[in-house]
Amino acid sequence: MAVAGIFFYLFSAITVAAAFMVIAARNPVHSVLFLILAFFNSAGLFVLMGAEFLAMILVVVYVGAVAVLFLFVVMMLDIDFAELRQGMLQYLPVGGVIGVILLIELIFVVGSWALSPEAVATIADKAPSVGGITNTEAIGQILYTKYVYLFQAAGIVLLIAMVGAIVLTLHHKEGVRRQSIPRQVARTPATAIEVREVKSGEGLS
Repeated sequence: MAVAGIFFYLFSAITVAAAFMVIAARNPVHSVLFLILAFFNSAGLFVLMGAEFLAMILVVVYVGAVAVLFLFVVMMLDIDFAELRQGMLQYLPVGGVIGVILLIELIFVVGSWALSPEAVATIADKAPSVGGITNTEAIGQILYTKYVYLFQAAGIVLLIAMVGAIVLTLHHKEGVRRQSIPRQVARTPATAIEVREVKSGEGLS
């Protein structure tokens, strides 16, 4: 128990510090790297809670796809962030007021939060029994049996969204010769080859 508590405070402290550095770092590449660090430590917290599936999803999806893709986009676009920060001070009072309101709300929520023993007993009694299998296997059994159609529908929606984003952002340049597979397949020797008789000492005009 003591070892789990030490790792909990370690992961929590690194997560909070990395999250603060995400918004405090001047270099956007450093912000993305701190974001990746925060994701890894959050995954460690999920492992301590026994939710290894959520930890794996956090590392594979967010770190392996979203954060790395964002890092590549930031590095390749070469955005002038100094120019973007020029008008930031005019929004500082509004952002400060919103931040203070959110802080007051969080203080009220944390100050009035309490968990009664009856609620803990109710949660423990209603906890589903997975029959000695891991929660990842239990989620898979439910997801691909009871919610399989909803899962496939979500996949179709994401596929359509991806194709739509590609179609909307794809622009063809004029004057660029492109390959046409149907025209290549439909070619015949009569249209592909032209035989000419060239006299000796003369070239093609």
